[in-house]
Amino acid sequence: MGPVISVQVLLSPEPFDPYSLLAIWSADHPAAAESHFIGRVRPVTGANQQLDALELEHYPGMAERQLQQLATTQAQHHGVKAVLVQHRVGLITPKAAIVLVAVAADRRGPAQRCCQALLEALKHDAPFWKREWSAGVGTWVQGNTPLGDGG
Repeated sequence: MGPVISVQVLLSPEPFDPYSLLAIWSADHPAAAESHFIGRVRPVTGANQQLDALELEHYPGMAERQLQQLATTQAQHHGVKAVLVQHRVGLITPKAAIVLVAVAADRRGPAQRCCQALLEALKHDAPFWKREWSAGVGTWVQGNTPLGDGG
């Protein structure tokens, strides 16, 4: 059996301050290396129109379990000490923080690789349904932006 890994996954419809969360989380999970990512809602739709809001739907309970599994799998694979995933659901305005991923490890390489791999797993495997709202019309998003396209 490997070392105990702290994996914390939070889904919330309420806005959050990623820097405040990081300060608290970092104090609770001291490590030699940390890697962080803060994602914000883009101001334009996939069709390059002004975005009024992004709506993220999910199945409560099932979504948290899936994200917990994704985070645990990546943490174990990369041998890190702790992972935090904070993700918004519901209606989110442009430029608002939508996701925070933080990884604590003994070395920068595992921290950075885990953070990157977890972000990709969340982007492609998280059970969210996205709808872009523009000029009063909601359009369901059919796919995700590949990493090379500005992820």
